[in-house]
Amino acid sequence: MKPFFLIAGPCAVEAEDTCLEIAVRVKEITDRLGIPYYFKASYKKANRTRLDSFTTIGFEPALEILAKVKATYDIPVLTDVHESHECETVAQYVDVLQIPAFLCRQTDLLLAAGRTGKIVNIKKGQFLSPEAMRFAKQKVESTGNEQVWLTERGTTFGYTDLIVDITGVPRMQDFGGKVVMDCTHSVQKPNQTEGITGGDAQMIEILAKAAVAVGVDGLFIETHPDPAMASSDAQSMLKLDQLEGLLERCMAIRNVL
Repeated sequence: MKPFFLIAGPCAVEAEDTCLEIAVRVKEITDRLGIPYYFKASYKKANRTRLDSFTTIGFEPALEILAKVKATYDIPVLTDVHESHECETVAQYVDVLQIPAFLCRQTDLLLAAGRTGKIVNIKKGQFLSPEAMRFAKQKVESTGNEQVWLTERGTTFGYTDLIVDITGVPRMQDFGGKVVMDCTHSVQKPNQTEGITGGDAQMIEILAKAAVAVGVDGLFIETHPDPAMASSDAQSMLKLDQLEGLLERCMAIRNVL
């Protein structure tokens, strides 16, 4: 069985030094363990609950930081896109365009992302079955781009919880292509009354191990040196110094398989 790859970085591009610190540390870990690595950070957080929530340090400044991470450490970079008109420009800076879960049925966005020729990672909507993601994948592939990943990130359970059906991983793998487990957004607790998404970071490793055990192609883990001080997703990010041990244990599981 092939080793899984890792998508990891802060939720959002907050500052250049934070991105560079995370990128170099994760690269050191993944190089040692033989895990292919994609740096992740959102240049803009468009899906926010409250009007006063952090969104971006600026369109061009954030993209320039992503480009610097890519050039400095020679690693591929992933970021979200939210509107179809963004795709062509953003694709000049990164290697993977990610479609947020809320937007996974937006046809124009999927087609625009596909036309860039970049890898397109589509997150499964919290409201969709694994089987329904076949159609999102087909939309991208209709552009001639067959580099499509699908990402499991939990399913809405009531108003303030998500659950993960780990069978979604092999069920989406049946479509062909790679399937990723988002271990951090899946532990979120959305729709809190204060307008700030909660989470249970202690469950990140549980989901990662389960996904590796069923043969997932990639793990998505947002990480930060001090999650409590992060601009977004503070309660569902993994502390950076915990990542190495988690990956070692996941590699042990994969090696057994």
